[in-house]
Amino acid sequence: MNVLVVGGGGREHALVWKLQQSKLVTKIFCAPGNAGISRDAECEDIPVTDIEGLLKYAVKAKIDFTVVGPEVPLVKGIVDEFEKNGMPIFGPSKKASELEGSKAFAKYIMDKYNIPTAEYRVFTEYDDAKKFLITADIPIVVKADGLAAGKGAIVCNEREKAYNALDLIMKKNAFGAAGRKVIIEECLTGNEVSVLAIADGEKLVYLVPSQDHKRILDNDEGPNTGGMGAYAPTPHISQAMMERIKKEIMEPTIKGLALEGRPYKGILYAGLMMTTKGPKVLEYNCRFGDPETQAVLPLAKSDIIEAMMASRDGTLKDFVWENDSGAAVCVVIASGGYPEKYEKGKQIFGLDGRIENNVVIFHAGTKWEDEIIVTSGGRVLGVTAVGDNIKSAVETVYKAVGKIAFDGAYYRKDIAARALNFGRKE
Repeated sequence: MNVLVVGGGGREHALVWKLQQSKLVTKIFCAPGNAGISRDAECEDIPVTDIEGLLKYAVKAKIDFTVVGPEVPLVKGIVDEFEKNGMPIFGPSKKASELEGSKAFAKYIMDKYNIPTAEYRVFTEYDDAKKFLITADIPIVVKADGLAAGKGAIVCNEREKAYNALDLIMKKNAFGAAGRKVIIEECLTGNEVSVLAIADGEKLVYLVPSQDHKRILDNDEGPNTGGMGAYAPTPHISQAMMERIKKEIMEPTIKGLALEGRPYKGILYAGLMMTTKGPKVLEYNCRFGDPETQAVLPLAKSDIIEAMMASRDGTLKDFVWENDSGAAVCVVIASGGYPEKYEKGKQIFGLDGRIENNVVIFHAGTKWEDEIIVTSGGRVLGVTAVGDNIKSAVETVYKAVGKIAFDGAYYRKDIAARALNFGRKE
């Protein structure tokens, strides 16, 4: 088959890398792609928001199957448009994607189908939200309702910060239309984990549970980012806990959406907080996580395209998904200054150097410039190592990271530290 991957980040490079391993795939195309992806796929510079342009390209390139990476085209209805034109595609419909597109809708689903989450209130008027914050318990979380590139949830440890967060979202319109409605919810504490599953509207198969590192600085300090690294599996989810997550969260979500007339096919991502009272949903995503994908796909033994086709066809009940017993750690190398202002166009050194066999470099913010690869984004590379356990994967990945350099390069030094310290007294 000819397969098209929509997107141009580290997640999409990981998808391209995994799709290459399938005997069913003849050639991979990617739009828009990046410098690293261009080595593995034929790239076409089409924005992910240009659904009409992507559809025309898919028809022209005789694409047999399309895989969507980012959330924006899913929420905009790319799956509906492709299917309407007879083009097979992996991902949830526009109506099902509202689970990520609107945090208020996600809360409605959780409320109605008794899925554990934080206590919350939804506001459409600034004055009402401000009045609520005057007496609300602190710490508290203020969230923009719509898509905000992973930066729309602001944890506020002081009341003044909560007021500022509300101003940022509703007055200063930092996230545009996404902030016309806000959700204010209790601040859950515990370990945050990610559970990704492939769904076909009824059945789910599960990838290895992982843990993301959202903050820019070591020890989970500083502002949120799109993600500075991830590892899998996470020791914070035992087999017994995973069964509980399936029964209390994942399965009720799929059943609830089906009852709402929004059958969910594609990747269902649940961001969970492991609280003292059990797992609670922080957010849903309607696509593969980034950088979680770079950690979980190297541990997938099954053919990813077979699973995606079974998702589309509603035949996952006949599909056996297998994960590897090892561990994977991904460290993101970012541009200096990220997630605030940063410079682009810095030459990257070490990409063609000696890298271990069990290490993969996934490109995110990179591009070709005069036959050299330079930085073109905040998160530049995701370096992933696979090992027998977390400890060996950590040692391998940081050796590889140390061989890569560009002006202003920054990465966290403590990815997977929570796994290595798991069970120790704090």
